[in-house]
Amino acid sequence: MPETVPEPKVDGFKIQAEMRAKPEKLASTLRQASFLKISKDRDGVSVAYVESRDINKKPFVFSVTRFSKDEVEVIYTIPPGASPTRRRLNVIRYFLNIMSMLGDSYNIKNELLYQLIEQTVKEMDEYATGDYKKLYDMYDSLRKDAEDLRRSSIILKRQVKGLTKENYDLKNENDELKLKLEALQGMSDGVLKTKLQGWIADHGGSISISDFSRMYRVPEARIEQVLDELVKGGFLEFVK
Repeated sequence: MPETVPEPKVDGFKIQAEMRAKPEKLASTLRQASFLKISKDRDGVSVAYVESRDINKKPFVFSVTRFSKDEVEVIYTIPPGASPTRRRLNVIRYFLNIMSMLGDSYNIKNELLYQLIEQTVKEMDEYATGDYKKLYDMYDSLRKDAEDLRRSSIILKRQVKGLTKENYDLKNENDELKLKLEALQGMSDGVLKTKLQGWIADHGGSISISDFSRMYRVPEARIEQVLDELVKGGFLEFVK
């Protein structure tokens, strides 16, 4: 024989209310939510919300809200094995969303709703064990840390992007300077001799090897070597 699926339990609550619009208007407003099934009669409006069905396509987890002239009643099912308190809290959240659609057309006695919410939250707190509370506190703290890390990651990505561009610009500048330096250091002996002779002519027959070296980025030892060659070749005369 096939295994019998346990039937869901049924629970509900009522809250005093005041209908300030005709049932036709309430029904028209609620029909904007396509997932709701609306039924209107002369005295009020019923709203069905089916969350899941059984294997035979029959509603299994659902709620029915009845808006009448002086009260609203919510009837809902509790799936087998589910927490009745948690289920009530989810139904209250759904109920508040429905009420937000109606605006001033339908007013409820807020004091009773607040008491219902307060009692449900209290039961949830009592239901939770010490280990669960500790686990939730840890989860909540980790979630906050994760959010802070996400924001920090965004900031760091922006900074890295800026530094990458700055590094790219510096690399290009460095490459240009390197090329210029290599060009100067790769100066042929003929060009170097010409520059040395021009320098000496422009400086009254004298030369500062260190100044020339800094100007043209040529090692001092090479400058001295080329000067010796110019003197030996008779192009320059060494004067004491």
